[in-house]
Amino acid sequence: MGSGIAQLAAASGKKVAIWENSPELLAAGLAKVRKQFDRAEAKGKVTAERKAEIQGSLSGSTDLAALADCDFVVEAVVEDLAVKKALFARLDAACEAKTIFASNTSSLRVADIAAATKRPDRFCGLHFFNPAPLTKLVEVVRTEQSSEATCAAALALARGLGKTPVTAKDAAGFVVNFVLTGTLFAAARALEKGLASIEDIDKAMTLGCGHPVGPLALMDMIGLDTTVKIADILKAEHRDPMYECPAFVRAMVAKGWLGTKSGKGFYDYSGASPVANAAVL
Repeated sequence: MGSGIAQLAAASGKKVAIWENSPELLAAGLAKVRKQFDRAEAKGKVTAERKAEIQGSLSGSTDLAALADCDFVVEAVVEDLAVKKALFARLDAACEAKTIFASNTSSLRVADIAAATKRPDRFCGLHFFNPAPLTKLVEVVRTEQSSEATCAAALALARGLGKTPVTAKDAAGFVVNFVLTGTLFAAARALEKGLASIEDIDKAMTLGCGHPVGPLALMDMIGLDTTVKIADILKAEHRDPMYECPAFVRAMVAKGWLGTKSGKGFYDYSGASPVANAAVL
């Protein structure tokens, strides 16, 4: 998500500073962003001159001081409240008072993260969807302490990046994951009950409901570990059984079958094209 957001911002004409907590991760992140612009040039979507201009607007550092004078800082670290709070406490000390903070959290309460800073009025949620450069939606999450100016700036940023923003209340899951997570687990339960195969469940939802990606393939894209973590957060807050993770999905995570990032989930990605993982159940 972080590299996708950086790619999007740079392509939109923004000056972008990327922070990572190790030289190795920073190099990998920058290489991933630059590779996307190399592909765009090869496809004739950008000229060599424009690519050079965009890549010149990117910088990277392992020192948070490099973000000191940024107008907006968007965090996209692991979906863990303690990790996010620790990072924002450091950012709060490193960044100028003008800097607006936004978390790309997909499920945590934004106010809980903002509590680690002394600027809760200049803090909001800015939830991009994967892949960030392509997906049109951004959820702008306003806490009770987010100022009007902060929300206006977040909405303007989203629109400036070519996105369509929606404003969401600061509650676990916001709008999309509140609705989507139950749908994903309903698809998993349909598979568990033997109602249809992996391929046919996904085909039914793409062709019958107009979903661009089937729910089981989507869980692979999100990451099964991330999906389970989001569901656990939603269940803890909303106390709704639809967020109860099927036991076999937890077993998949325990086996390291996390989806596309591990090479295997509901589908096996080791070949030229994905095929259903026959060992799921």
